[in-house]
This record gives sequence, C-alpha cells and structure tokens, in this order.
Amino acid sequence: MAITDKIYLKNHRQLASQLDTNLPKGAFKGATLDLLFQGEGLEKLDDASQERVLDFTQDFLDCDCGDNPYCGCAERKFIRYLLELRADGLGPEAIVDVMSDDYMVYAYPGDVLSFLDDSVRALEAIESLAAVEGDGEAERRASRKKHELSG
Repeated sequence: MAITDKIYLKNHRQLASQLDTNLPKGAFKGATLDLLFQGEGLEKLDDASQERVLDFTQDFLDCDCGDNPYCGCAERKFIRYLLELRADGLGPEAIVDVMSDDYMVYAYPGDVLSFLDDSVRALEAIESLAAVEGDGEAERRASRKKHELSG
C-alpha cells in the first residue's frame, strides 16, 4: 500500500460538515481529489481551512496532465514533499506535525517510518544495481540520497 493511501484529512468531520457533503477520510481518495480539483463549495470552509486546502491543491494538484487529478502527479509530488522533509532532518513525528500544519493532513508516524525505511531499501537496491552495471554516477547519486534519508 502506498504512503499516499495512508494520508488522511485532519478534522475530517468538520470539513465534511462545513462542505455539507460526504467526504472520504483519505486525502488522495477519488472523491476528495474531485472535490479539491473542482473547487466546488470550498468557499463554505472557514478561512484557516480554506487556506490549507487551497495550498494543498496548488502544491499537489497543479499539473498539465489530461487525466488530472488521476494522473498520479499529486501522489508523486506529495512523496517528494515527504522525502524533502526527511532530507531536511525531520523524523517521522516531526514530518507528521509539519504536514498537519502545512496542509491539514496527517499520517501515523509508524506509517511514515515504514515509508522512509522502504525508500532507503529501494535506494540501496538502486545503488547495488548501478554498481553491477558499472554506472558510477547513478551509484553515487543513490548513495547520496540514501545518506540524506538515513540521517
């Protein structure tokens, strides 16, 4: 299961009530993406919620793909965001705190830790394959990224 399947809307019930609609708890679920992408009814949200929702929409749903918001760009951008937070030295709990503050979404710290661990393991595999193929540049990049994530 992808980490984006484990990202949830903070204050889910409050948002659904303000929007007067059923809303999935998952931030990257189809109905949630539809609502955010179309922007219908977002003016009903209180100012703080509206600002966070618009930030999320601009930062992750803004792409030129014909299949937007179902093209996968939002998920890839969010994963990049998580990896950048880790590269900045934040641990799983701090990452959850920052994403909650930035976008009113959350995850369980254990899920973030598993995602980061899986990312490091993937980079180790890339590093090993690059070494076997004799691609020193790819090996160095993978090694550098692995060390950034490992802290």
